[in-house]
Amino acid sequence: MPPSQEELRYAEYVLGVLDADARAAVEQEMRTDSAAAAAVELWQRHLMPLSEDISPVQPADYVWVRIREAIGLDVPAVSRRPTPPAPTRGGWWNSLPLWRWVGAGATLAAAASFMLWFVMPRAPQAPTTAAANAGPDYMVASIAQDNGVAGWTATMDLKQASMVIVPATPTTLAADRSAELWLVPPGEKPISLGVIVSNKSTTVHLRPDLLARLSAKALLAVSNEPLGGSPTGQPTGPIIAKGAISGA
Repeated sequence: MPPSQEELRYAEYVLGVLDADARAAVEQEMRTDSAAAAAVELWQRHLMPLSEDISPVQPADYVWVRIREAIGLDVPAVSRRPTPPAPTRGGWWNSLPLWRWVGAGATLAAAASFMLWFVMPRAPQAPTTAAANAGPDYMVASIAQDNGVAGWTATMDLKQASMVIVPATPTTLAADRSAELWLVPPGEKPISLGVIVSNKSTTVHLRPDLLARLSAKALLAVSNEPLGGSPTGQPTGPIIAKGAISGA
């Protein structure tokens, strides 16, 4: 189901596309309403990892001078302002203004596409035979505790052969214990996917033999193990959360 309009407002807050008044309203809600604060935090978990692969770029000195001039701050005289580097030859392809506009347009298009994905109705389309046979590119699982509350969520990118496990409301373990993730294919023994943590996401590389075992009949489970993981290669402690895998 698409999120409510209120949920979209929290997503827009995380994306930074709200105006000053709307941002102030959301921040006031976060201070007074724990549900609003939790919703914003959830959107941050969903969206902030998208920026992790963006490398920082140090702007040239003259960029900060122009920013200070634009907002009216005291700046050195124009005669002392660093001169921007001369543009290299190459015509429109090397045009800095052109690529600034292209970058700004791409950013706005990405933000618009993100919001339209949620709010625009989408008619169901019958998959082609090739698409139906290819299977999903992603799989997901909600790893729930016995009380039904999700302890972790797992997203599997089959093309990149990786799984990202994000803590939701995991069980607090003792200092000398670890949470270990297991893949449980139907009719097979559990396969360890490694120790996961409760305060940040964990990424697991999926070997070809693990990819072949991912299906809607398989389960993900988390067990309470000695610090560092099971010493036997199989669960030795109690299972504290489990969930079925499904296509996404």
